[in-house]
Amino acid sequence: MSLPHAILTALLEKPSSGLELTRRFDRSIGYFWSATHQQIYRELGKLEQQGFIRALPGAAPVRGQKKQYEVLPAGRAELAQWAAAGQDPKPMRDPLLVRMRAAAVIGTGGLRAELERHLALHRAQLATYSGIESKDFPPGRDGEQDRLRHLVLRGGIELESFWIGWLTEALDALGEEPPEE
Repeated sequence: MSLPHAILTALLEKPSSGLELTRRFDRSIGYFWSATHQQIYRELGKLEQQGFIRALPGAAPVRGQKKQYEVLPAGRAELAQWAAAGQDPKPMRDPLLVRMRAAAVIGTGGLRAELERHLALHRAQLATYSGIESKDFPPGRDGEQDRLRHLVLRGGIELESFWIGWLTEALDALGEEPPEE
């Protein structure tokens, strides 16, 4: 996955200014592919130089005016080629798992609090995803685009559910924290 492809996808869904794009990123694609506003603006410039997008002509150029971007045929072709290409799954890299391995060697001091913090974060993210699901995917909304977007969201829901189950199991395995002396 690359940021340029995420931007092309978002712009094909709806031509947007850089600011609108960063806000939309924060509410959708950003849940599974994060990028800073600076990275998005930098990529917009690169995509425009490559001929994949263009700024829509505005009335008269005014300082501070938002540029609206749209995807050009070359950008659509690039995205189609990328979407059809294969890619191996990425190995998981999670610092929490390394912390747990370290705790097995040096002791579990502080680990319970960190596991509980992660559990709360995953529960909050699951609640966010569930809210999006009930708002954006009511029964009967089953066009192909909706089904694919819903599947992406369902992946996030399942991942958060996995983490909640796993963290609960880890906390149970850790047992009660001994009282401080």
